[in-house]
Amino acid sequence: MQLFEPKKLTRGQFLSLSWLSALVVLIGETAFGLMKFLKPTASGGFGGSIYAGKVEEFPPGSVNYILSGRFYIVHTTGGLLALWQRCTHLGCAVPWVEAEDQFHGPCHGSLFDQVGVVKGGPAPRPLDIFPVTIKDGEVWVDTSKPLERTGFDPSQLTPV
Repeated sequence: MQLFEPKKLTRGQFLSLSWLSALVVLIGETAFGLMKFLKPTASGGFGGSIYAGKVEEFPPGSVNYILSGRFYIVHTTGGLLALWQRCTHLGCAVPWVEAEDQFHGPCHGSLFDQVGVVKGGPAPRPLDIFPVTIKDGEVWVDTSKPLERTGFDPSQLTPV
């Protein structure tokens, strides 16, 4: 003798329950993905503190592009300078042309020297810079604080 009779699901109830379960899973996955996307990065990516390399990786006179931070590390006789790759005219990425020893703005022909000072074209001011810190022989650049400038001053360099 059975104490209770098991309740049977109809086909419609089963399908409704399946659709509801799939919808709950989809909403959960979407919420999780959105939260991961919106969570700010503490470091390691543009907008935070970026490891550029060891000091010895940047010999004097060199210009090195750091892809993860979208900036150049320039080692002049006075120290290191981190130049943002963004042109101050319209925001194009400005590549370094080693053969000419200058940066070329591809959109409207702005030219910048090794320390980012405008040498020609419509750019209104020098390339922006980021603060550089050297810790235990490692070069770190804070890309959360681009600094606008009107010219080059040796105080902008980080001594090596």
